[in-house]
Amino acid sequence: MGAVAGMQARGRGLLVVAVALSASTALAQGAPSSADLLRSEHEVGRAGGRLVFALRSEPKTLNPVTAVDIPSKDVIGRLTADLVHIDRQTQRTAPALAKSWRVSPDGRHYTLELRRGLRFSDGHPFDADDVVFSFQCYLDERNGSPQRDLLIVGGKPVVVRKLDAYRVAFDLEEPYAAAERLFDANAILPRHLLEKAQQEGRLPQAWGLGTPPAEMAGLGPFRLKSYVPGDRLVLERNPHYWKVDRAGRPLPYLDEIMFLLVPSEDAQVIRFKAGETDLISRLSAANFTVLARDQVAGRYRLEDLGPGLEYSFLFFNLNTLDAGKLAAVSRKQSWFSRTEFRQAVSAALDRQGMARLVYQGRGTPLATHVTPGNKLWMNGTLPPPARSLSGARDRLGRAGFSWKDGTLQDGAGEAVEFTIITNASNASRVQMASIIQDDLRELGLRVQVVPLENRALLDRVFHSHDYEAALMALTSEDVDPNSEMNVWISSGPTHLWHLGESRPATPWEDEIDGLMHRQLVTLDARERKRLYDRVQALVAENLPLIPLISPNVLVGAREGLGNFRPAILDPYVLWNADELFWLPSADRR
Repeated sequence: MGAVAGMQARGRGLLVVAVALSASTALAQGAPSSADLLRSEHEVGRAGGRLVFALRSEPKTLNPVTAVDIPSKDVIGRLTADLVHIDRQTQRTAPALAKSWRVSPDGRHYTLELRRGLRFSDGHPFDADDVVFSFQCYLDERNGSPQRDLLIVGGKPVVVRKLDAYRVAFDLEEPYAAAERLFDANAILPRHLLEKAQQEGRLPQAWGLGTPPAEMAGLGPFRLKSYVPGDRLVLERNPHYWKVDRAGRPLPYLDEIMFLLVPSEDAQVIRFKAGETDLISRLSAANFTVLARDQVAGRYRLEDLGPGLEYSFLFFNLNTLDAGKLAAVSRKQSWFSRTEFRQAVSAALDRQGMARLVYQGRGTPLATHVTPGNKLWMNGTLPPPARSLSGARDRLGRAGFSWKDGTLQDGAGEAVEFTIITNASNASRVQMASIIQDDLRELGLRVQVVPLENRALLDRVFHSHDYEAALMALTSEDVDPNSEMNVWISSGPTHLWHLGESRPATPWEDEIDGLMHRQLVTLDARERKRLYDRVQALVAENLPLIPLISPNVLVGAREGLGNFRPAILDPYVLWNADELFWLPSADRR
């Protein structure tokens, strides 16, 4: 899992899992002569220019400890840096603020070597005290940080210790196979600016949008320049940034990044087509097609990256219900709980048709929850899903169902019918639900589609359990299996089909529990892959969630933007903003 293949170290019995990338002898502007800079090996660009990117809503905060919304993360990610970076193209870890790290043979102790001589964007030196302080902030329950759960390993918080000014130790209660990936999710904070707020218990309120730029600092390629409420937020290059290009020139190349607030995808498309913005992502297939018609005249290029990490799925209500309050739903659970019934429904669905009609061919039918975009973990031995009405009828017949006048009925002669709820504001999902309705009609099932406002949908699924079936989607933030622990372990808070289980309801769920916990502490990468392949096979066979489609990641960039290397991991187009530059022909200076 390291940036470089591991080798056994002599002497102290530690396994070296990453080595430092070579530092250039040239100096970044503002960096001291002793600075341990990281050198990029990608295309050498030229300095200058502004990049304009549209956000669909205003960021809620510039505070890395509390941010959860995408616009906030898009901005904060350019202002901050982490210890270990997940390369969005290779999907593997690489050195960042930590130039190397070692892990003990038992997988419970990490020692990180920090780069020396680095400075925050305000010129203040960076060292191990900032790292220890940052993790104290993320772990402090008063701050309500979404990262805190990731830092609880084996039921106990990760212990962070300063060894000296440039070495930090992380002690885990038990081995954690993907521990190094945790370091990517926690931006390092400036202790000199935030320590007082943390001591006084007001860190969650720090670094709002109205904070003066002089009171903020980070280790990212840019720093805050200005903010105009409801209109724009501007970042300027960080003169103390710790990366250089392969020619030794300081990064980032761009002078500024301007984030414009443009509230809808359609409006963003209009602005991009008019040349008012330079990058666009999270495009729908319909808008991608609209832009593709004028690609040459508009002097922009579009890229279809193929399936991302998002997957849509249908699932049935298998929760333990109060039959007195939800009698109708409870009665239908005798159908839903039958594996053959779920298999038959899955076999009857025309996923190819969904991909063609809903996503204009820019979507991939799924057999399991791991999409083809996940290069490291997809189980390639599972056959692709294929529609088979005859196979669906055969499964239902073996399960005791029959047909009368073309209508499917159970063993008691009751017509089989149910309702699918989904998000009314998501046109693609509503269209998919309608296709499911038509597909299942051919099998003799009566299905009603009920679009709901998102809050009402989530309330029914997570709280009242007043639903029969639901069509939803999940997006993983990382390719590693641990990013979906909460979905697949039976006690997980997003174990959607049977929430709040005290123990696994079925033998196959019990097996999944065991596999997920074993892969969590297994340090051998091949064995982890074997364990997670088995999880995928169990999901494909038992279908607690019936996987449907993974929509393609669709993005665009203005012609002449160098080092544009979009990826399927968030942020799709801004992840390497420090390396983006304008070619002379682009005239975007």
